[in-house]
Amino acid sequence: MSAGKDFAALIGRIMIAALFVPAGFDKIGGFQGTVGYITSKGLPLPEAGAAIAIVVELIAGVMLVVGWKTRWAALALAAFTLAAAVLFHPYWQSAAEYNAFWKNIAVVGGLLVVYAFGPGRLSVDKA
Repeated sequence: MSAGKDFAALIGRIMIAALFVPAGFDKIGGFQGTVGYITSKGLPLPEAGAAIAIVVELIAGVMLVVGWKTRWAALALAAFTLAAAVLFHPYWQSAAEYNAFWKNIAVVGGLLVVYAFGPGRLSVDKA
């Protein structure tokens, strides 16, 4: 892989993680609001769901940035984002939900590319 591709992979990982890491911190500060939102969707164990969301977004997001166990981090974030798309964005209800659903699906696609091709050499994994 050329230096340019390695740099692009690093920037891409940072840009994708920029979606998750701040969201994880926001959920810590707004834990009760997150629990309320999960409850409003009728999902079981909303406190556990909120805690899982925080852990996945923060830990896997940071792993993605630094490129450590990158493929597994990308796969975890892809599964999390796919679940969020299906459970929280009923695309048939409004244009906003339609857009949110398909943006999540696009993020899943990007994460699957990271899973398939790895983080590049500018990473802890150096793959």
